[in-house]
Amino acid sequence: MSETPSNTLQYRFDGPEEAPVLILGPSLGTTWHMWDRQVPELIKQWRVFRFDLPGHGGAPAYPAGSVTDLTTRLLATLEALGVQRFGYAGCALGGAVGIELALRHPERLASLALIAASPRFGTPDEFRQRGVIVRTNGLDPMARTAPERWFTGGFAAAQPAITEWAVQMVRTTDPGCYIAACEALASFDVRAELGRVGVPTLVLVGSDDQVTGPAEARTLVAGIPDARLAVVPGASHLVPVEQPTAVTDLLVRHFSTAWQPAFEISTGQTALPATAVKPVLSAAPPQPPQTGPIGEIAPVAVEPRVQGRPDSYDAGLKVRREVLGDAHVDRALAQADDFSGDFQEFLTRYAWGEIWDRPGLDRRTRSCVTLTALIAGGHLDELAGHTRAALRNGLTPAEIKEVLLQAAVYCGVPAANSAFKVAQQVIREETTPQE
Repeated sequence: MSETPSNTLQYRFDGPEEAPVLILGPSLGTTWHMWDRQVPELIKQWRVFRFDLPGHGGAPAYPAGSVTDLTTRLLATLEALGVQRFGYAGCALGGAVGIELALRHPERLASLALIAASPRFGTPDEFRQRGVIVRTNGLDPMARTAPERWFTGGFAAAQPAITEWAVQMVRTTDPGCYIAACEALASFDVRAELGRVGVPTLVLVGSDDQVTGPAEARTLVAGIPDARLAVVPGASHLVPVEQPTAVTDLLVRHFSTAWQPAFEISTGQTALPATAVKPVLSAAPPQPPQTGPIGEIAPVAVEPRVQGRPDSYDAGLKVRREVLGDAHVDRALAQADDFSGDFQEFLTRYAWGEIWDRPGLDRRTRSCVTLTALIAGGHLDELAGHTRAALRNGLTPAEIKEVLLQAAVYCGVPAANSAFKVAQQVIREETTPQE
């Protein structure tokens, strides 16, 4: 166990001190206990390191709003412990940390397993909407719906104690840290970089996972040059909990046979054995485990990212999507034609790229200013979209109410009356948990 400063993570070790280190990363809303049933077998060969996400499992509530931040904290924790090289297996958000390690710190990583992971988790709107619901209603809606996201129906019905444990894990998480983790997933997108993952990788997924299922797993396998796929039958998102024996066997097999050598200190290079080029469909694939098939898929060509500083249009489009949501922006751009297209470009480049992206005010404050200006101008058609944006930017319904009350004094009661009707409807829609 650990005393945890703000730049590190709460952790625990299990297993012999002299063994190579294997890290297990958790999913959003879980604790290191999601790996409890893997540990007894894994510690026969490895010193197992588990960590909690900020605000999870009683860890100090220092929110981390990006996968990069989480990865930096993990590395700071390992640096303090003298751990330089390790294998890594991560589930969902923990898997995103694993991909980040492989892309930004490949010299530290000996082997990688990605479980219920994806190069992009849904859409940014989905996770920011979760943040809005948690900010307004607390974590109870997320806790109540966790079993249906994490487990198959049969497992949840047959294992009520584990199901209740899952609910309590979410319920006892710090809301601010949960919201920050949602932001981390919303901004995570490494689809164009998968070809640079250079360590042996196992991609493992439950056959019935409705969150990050086999389709997302195949995207990872197609993009990562040295990756294999294992699909575990009869399992959903938290496959290590639902099918612990199958997952343990797959992890032991992978990390026992695919542990990449460390960099040679004298040359700064890694000596790797020659590997065969992957066929599109292997005529004689490796013998699959009984728990699920391991198949090979050829890598796909990845377009290189254009380097250089983006102009204000690119920055503006990013901010516009983050504030208003992909659906709103896509709709506006799709409706643009030869007559209105220049105006949409003007809005994106100057309103969003030059003004909203300035560092002088945070987005919460800019939302307050924008709501007031729209009320003063009577622009109710824009008010609904910016009420949604205000919620996404972190304003609570109570704070939006205060903005509208302030506007009633300076913009007039009739204008505020109309604004309350619009905002009330939007807030009701955005903060009602989806059953």
